[in-house]
Amino acid sequence: MKILIDLDCYFVSAERTINPDLIGKCVAVGGRNDKHIFSTTKTQQSISLSNSGAFVPSIMLDTPSRSNHFVDPDGKVRGILTTCSYEARAKGVKTPMPIAQALQLCPELIILPPTFKLYHKLSQELKSFLEERIPVLEQFSIDEFFGDLSGWIADDEVESFIHHLKIEIMETFNLPLSIGAAPSKWTAKLATSLAKPFGTKVIWPHEHYDTVKDIPIEKFPGIGRKLQEKFHAVQFHTLKDIIHAKSYFESLTPSMKTLWHRVNGTDNEAVKVYKERQSIGVSRTFDAVVSRLEIRRRLSILSRHLSFTVFRTEVNPTSFSLYIRYELQAKAKGHVKTQRRFSEQLLRSEILRLFNEIDNMPTYHIISISLSVGSFSHQTKQGLDMFALHDDQKSVALSKGTQQMKEKYGVDILRWGLEIENNSED
Repeated sequence: MKILIDLDCYFVSAERTINPDLIGKCVAVGGRNDKHIFSTTKTQQSISLSNSGAFVPSIMLDTPSRSNHFVDPDGKVRGILTTCSYEARAKGVKTPMPIAQALQLCPELIILPPTFKLYHKLSQELKSFLEERIPVLEQFSIDEFFGDLSGWIADDEVESFIHHLKIEIMETFNLPLSIGAAPSKWTAKLATSLAKPFGTKVIWPHEHYDTVKDIPIEKFPGIGRKLQEKFHAVQFHTLKDIIHAKSYFESLTPSMKTLWHRVNGTDNEAVKVYKERQSIGVSRTFDAVVSRLEIRRRLSILSRHLSFTVFRTEVNPTSFSLYIRYELQAKAKGHVKTQRRFSEQLLRSEILRLFNEIDNMPTYHIISISLSVGSFSHQTKQGLDMFALHDDQKSVALSKGTQQMKEKYGVDILRWGLEIENNSED
């Protein structure tokens, strides 16, 4: 049997481990982060690569812990919630929800800025704890872990095992969690969602269809908004509609066939003990900005922070990607492949060039930018451009020299001129 361990409202639960007064109260974690990384004052960057998996950020900025951190000097409440307690959910609060709306529903809501160092620390400690009890463990996200109990725990003992594991984790870490079990990874993940909060659930093969048949398709992991629209157009609304449409999925792409097997509980996907990081990225969402000079300044800042992380990880990315979200749900994205040796100057110049290419709505306000690098040369085994080697060696040497200064004095000790030419936040 496979299991999925999911920490309940993790960020709030983590905050409660250091402040027990928050227990039983309406609490949420959220706010804004753009002003800290884009400000002209120094920021403190933390890097964590010990936790792998989806939705595990590697670049974190310390957020000043102060009351009303989500209120601007003009008194306007801004930002969104990333996690909220079950007490808050009972008042109608949910994520992602604007903080202003959440406070209208629940005026007593306590809103904390995120403490990413704490979240990574607890996640890593829990991972080490689980590795001693589960021989095959995969970290799926910062607060989710798959485990394979086959050959370790007999099927008729699984229910007792996950119940006692849940209690042991709570007693050791003060972190409430839910655990689901099933022969399939994705059915186990679905079982965990049915077990919340602080519960356990086993879905046996003979129970699979009756358990999942009436669940809306959007509740199944991996079915996002676009797939929902596609499936609704062909009258697929619940999981039984997908299960009964095997021939339809067999006529589609391999990924759609895989999805059918996941929904049907017959995917047989293995729990992966280790998954090497395929990319490194940084993104920020902010109040709408129309000034392209300000956007270029922010891209330069994010490039600097991302470059700092790349050099810390000692990889050589050969692909750079940029993703932009505009107002009115418009989007733009682009990527470039290179065989050059990585440097901060190369990343910054390519990202700014990509922005000039893909910004096809220059009068639209921009609300989010995301940068990422991948296709690491040690993974792709591709050679580097020998014609650019001499110039690249100079750029790499310069980047390594500035990296040493940043390691000692902070990532903001050296900045590009563009970053201080326009320090407007709007």
